[in-house]
Amino acid sequence: MKKFLKSFVALLASALIFAGCNDKNSKSAVITKENIKVGFVYIGSINDHGYTEAQDQGRLALNDMGIATLYKENVPENSDCEKAIRDLIDAGCNVIYTTSFGFMDSTINVARDFPNVKFGHCSGFKTAENVSTYFGKMYEARYLSGIVAGLKTKSNKIGYVAAFPISECIRGINGFALGVQSVNPEAVVEVVWTNTWYDPTKEKQGALELLNRGCDVIAQHQNTTAPQVAAEEKGAFAVGYNVDTPEAAPKAYLTAPVFNWAAFVKDDVDSILAGNWHSRNYWEGLSSGIVELAPISGLAADGTKEKVAAARAAIESGSLKIFAGPIYDQNGSEKIPAGVTMTDDEVWNMGWFIKGVNGVIPQ
Repeated sequence: MKKFLKSFVALLASALIFAGCNDKNSKSAVITKENIKVGFVYIGSINDHGYTEAQDQGRLALNDMGIATLYKENVPENSDCEKAIRDLIDAGCNVIYTTSFGFMDSTINVARDFPNVKFGHCSGFKTAENVSTYFGKMYEARYLSGIVAGLKTKSNKIGYVAAFPISECIRGINGFALGVQSVNPEAVVEVVWTNTWYDPTKEKQGALELLNRGCDVIAQHQNTTAPQVAAEEKGAFAVGYNVDTPEAAPKAYLTAPVFNWAAFVKDDVDSILAGNWHSRNYWEGLSSGIVELAPISGLAADGTKEKVAAARAAIESGSLKIFAGPIYDQNGSEKIPAGVTMTDDEVWNMGWFIKGVNGVIPQ
């Protein structure tokens, strides 16, 4: 009898532990407007006037819908990310968005342990049954900003301060350069790498190097306004990124390709609440509203707004395919023949510069 009681107690304890684990993983199995809580993991500060601030606008849009949110900011791209995600889940979050490329593996790892929590990872390529990826076709907005820069330059040398030599940055540089060339075939784009997403000192140094080479317009794929500030200090002009920041360099700022993350986040949360969410690879452009061109300032060349409006209409209608041949690489070899348009997969994985871009892609 004693043996039976001991076995029964042990079995009951195991059942309770299992039930507790099950509860942890199933507490968000049915996500409703009443129990949804959305967590965000950010690589920078929500007041960085750049990438993270733009991401946080998506969170604030959910707040406006009456949805509870939490966030972790200044999270490094290492094991700290996994801890931040787990902390948000412990705090009751049943939907999580991780907003930097380097958060990808941590997101996938935690998602395995919490199959009923929905995850979205920004800019990555790994998915799972409960993990989507999302990004915007920023090269479309960069093409438009290239038109602005190409019409403004007098030296025909435009600088581009870029973070890392990865496809995300490379396709953006190429899209920008094609926009420049569409209105100014003589202009070239000079690239420097900083190997950081967020470092105002390095970003400013990169911009100054380009300005000293004779560039009179500076563009960027960086998360601070430092390149814009450098341009203003040297009497040049600047194209920003992520958010509209005319106040950062009012004597230099022309425009900026910007993100509207709310376009995805609101759509994703709506699908969760409607009960028809599924894992997907979301990658949309100007017509979806996830990417935009910020208002063009009065410093832009005459006729700029009209040319940008025409190009935008053509992109949205499909009559202008940005990566349609013939396209040549920087060595003059034909990469995309006439009559051929690069596929989304080819654009996503782009690893070469087009003709008219001066810079080296480290291997």
